[in-house]
Amino acid sequence: MPAYGQAAFLPRAVSSLLAQELAHWELLVVDDGSPDDVSAALAAFMSDPRVSLHRLVENRGLGAALNVGLAAASAPLIAYLPCDDVFYPDHLTTLMGLLDDGHGEGASPTRRPGAGASPTLGPLILAHTACEPRDEQLQLVQLMHHRTPDRWVERDELESDDLEVLFLHRLRRRGRVIGTDKATCGWTQHPGQRHRAIREASDGGLNVFRSRYRIGVPLRLRSSEGWSVDEVSRYARFRSAPAAGSATAKVRAGGQANPTQETGHQADSAPTRSSATLRILLAGELAFNPERVIALQERGHELMGYWIDNPLGFNTVGPLPFGQIADLHSIEDVRRARPDVIYALLNWRSVPLAHALLEARTRVPLVFHYKEAPQRSIARGEWPLLADVVTRADAVVLSSPEERDWFDAALPGRLDPERTLVLDGDLPKREWLEGDRSPRLSARDGRVHTVLLGRPYGFSDEMRRGLADHGVELHVHSGARAVEPADWVSVLSRYDAGWLHPVRAGNGGDISRTTWDDLNLPARIPTLVAAGLPLILPRNEATEIHAAQSLAQSLGVAVLYEDLGDLAGQLGDDDAMTALRQAAWARREELTFDAHADELLTLFRAVRDDL
Repeated sequence: MPAYGQAAFLPRAVSSLLAQELAHWELLVVDDGSPDDVSAALAAFMSDPRVSLHRLVENRGLGAALNVGLAAASAPLIAYLPCDDVFYPDHLTTLMGLLDDGHGEGASPTRRPGAGASPTLGPLILAHTACEPRDEQLQLVQLMHHRTPDRWVERDELESDDLEVLFLHRLRRRGRVIGTDKATCGWTQHPGQRHRAIREASDGGLNVFRSRYRIGVPLRLRSSEGWSVDEVSRYARFRSAPAAGSATAKVRAGGQANPTQETGHQADSAPTRSSATLRILLAGELAFNPERVIALQERGHELMGYWIDNPLGFNTVGPLPFGQIADLHSIEDVRRARPDVIYALLNWRSVPLAHALLEARTRVPLVFHYKEAPQRSIARGEWPLLADVVTRADAVVLSSPEERDWFDAALPGRLDPERTLVLDGDLPKREWLEGDRSPRLSARDGRVHTVLLGRPYGFSDEMRRGLADHGVELHVHSGARAVEPADWVSVLSRYDAGWLHPVRAGNGGDISRTTWDDLNLPARIPTLVAAGLPLILPRNEATEIHAAQSLAQSLGVAVLYEDLGDLAGQLGDDDAMTALRQAAWARREELTFDAHADELLTLFRAVRDDL
């Protein structure tokens, strides 16, 4: 029984084990550095000699916890009972019957599609029943297998919600697998389930998983949805040595050590430093391209983090896997740490935290950087908070001139022009511009090749067919085919141009009528320009307000089309497209965070000195 954050469910699970028809069992509970009190939840059952508790000092992940249990097990058969699930009374007897003779209600050999062949002969090694409700993936609660030398994949190698890649593929190589459609266990549905922290369809993802388990090292994470992330490779260049100005070994809130970081001074004793050095608290979430903040450390400044606790998959939060940035965990920690400036950012989920920091009156100046989207904050009922933050912050950074104009119209006279900066919040680190361009695919086959990054927002089946009819290839890089930053230049330069959202504005030039689409600067813009690609988007009338079109035109990299026939004609104009690609290549440095870091730091110093 691996235990992390589910202690409230644990008594119900153990009670279901005690109610089994089969009484000859041992229960090994492994407390995987859980934030709640597993020992107290298990106390009522500890008089039973069949029950034992094993504790890990810190969270090491599902694989490590299960391996601790396997190492301690004495029984020849292994079953799994997560804290939040339940066995029905016949669960263990059903599974044992399947493994003993391969018979039982609804029993049949099973093979997971794409899992690799299991032997057709040989011993039965793994059995599973059905669970309620059912899932496309096998869940722990369904399984029983013979004890073998095999062990679960641990965090330093891979994390996943797919048990096949974590362990079951190893069992399948040893023997046959059998299953039944009979449901003998309950797979409890609730927001705290581990797989929900991973699957994007459940509002999970890399940063939800990192936040849930407080993981401060680079992750290799693979989702059963098909996408994967390898932070070990991605951030290797940023972890070879401590970044200049790192807060590591200088401040740790409350003197509490982070196991992945060294600790020196107590948080209530700020270190001696040059007046030119800023101690910056990152408060909220960093969204895309989070490693950009290393540019602040490279300029000699210290960083700390205080993060939202409800991120979505793209909302990057700490513990960060780069930069050795120490985390704070409360507003009281902020008071003790005494940063020079709070840099609150970036999207709508960060608004309540920024507001709480202002309300706490920490006497630390707060710079609020907001990207998207006021419309989203309004829909969430948080416009009063957002309006208060924008008007009370010591300085405001907005992501486009159009967004600044929106706030000026919504809060007339409330923004100080001297303390309002325009800077896109998702700009990448300049290291991702490195690499050689590749030969374009169109030079090889004479066809036009365009690329779409991320979710296919606005791309209907009709539009895809229309592009194909006009001889325009559409290559999609998302999910399992997402391009790593180190490969942006080499991979994306093969294409002729890159897509932004194919959605036209309809505001008639009235800033009060603008939508999220009108104000948004998609994070794919600097990625595409890094590879020297022109930006494709539908042409809006000159009177319309559209931030992405305005930026693309100002950079001289816009491919604006009336219809797909017009687009195909423009993309087929070799001379014009060559000029656009040259313009994109020449302007790409401007779309890095490094190019604007000094301007941002000047703003930080100004608000510090005003205090």
